[in-house]
Amino acid sequence: MKQYIVDAFTDKLFKGNPAAVCVMDEWISDGLMRNIAAENNLSETAFAVKEGDRYRLRWFTPKDEINFCGHATLAASFVIANFIEPCFKTIRYNTLSGDLSVEIKDGLFVMDFPRYRLGSVEVTDAMEKVLGTRPTAAFLDRDLLMVLSSEEEIFGLKPDFSAMRDLDGLCIAVTAKGTGYDCVSRVFAPELNIPEDPVTGSTHCMIAPYWAERLGKSTITAFQASERTGVLYAEVRGERVKISGSAILFGVSEILGN
Repeated sequence: MKQYIVDAFTDKLFKGNPAAVCVMDEWISDGLMRNIAAENNLSETAFAVKEGDRYRLRWFTPKDEINFCGHATLAASFVIANFIEPCFKTIRYNTLSGDLSVEIKDGLFVMDFPRYRLGSVEVTDAMEKVLGTRPTAAFLDRDLLMVLSSEEEIFGLKPDFSAMRDLDGLCIAVTAKGTGYDCVSRVFAPELNIPEDPVTGSTHCMIAPYWAERLGKSTITAFQASERTGVLYAEVRGERVKISGSAILFGVSEILGN
């Protein structure tokens, strides 16, 4: 089985967020997909099978399957558009998060995702202990989003990962208003055995609506300030968020195990 490694949300190798992608003729067992994802030890491995005029898309962390991943959707779309069906301009997926679509436009992959809600929650001492600074606001959906007072705090953050496991949320995100970009962020996922995720499309379904409301604009340019860094372009449209980005191929391999 062929496997592609793609750096997502970047046009430069060794930047953005790497994802593994396997586009298959038929499904392999869940156990084998888990083993492949664990062996890859990337934040996500995407598996896709063509079903009618759509692809069914599934995402696995090194620990288990998850219900939504943005950067691995971008990576899968890059593989399908460049190596499987180059004629496609719009790719449609069936996923655990419902129907998703990706349009290729002006060299970017434009992904149509469901918007996360911004459920305000109390800022706690536990949050401050984890971050070493007190957030100005906090919101919870699948992920926990905490707002900091400056981008300098985002860049210099050294969180307590052991204490972070006690916070609610699958992913733990921090964000602040940017200077060169509308906003900056970092995302951590200790529950998934991912200390820091390099670039996170799914959590920007929460970050982008927050900043769109705060800044009074529907389009947001976001910078994720991980060590690898990445840039996301988001447009908030009601209950949907369009998130766009670039991708670049790192390598192709053959999986021999079964």
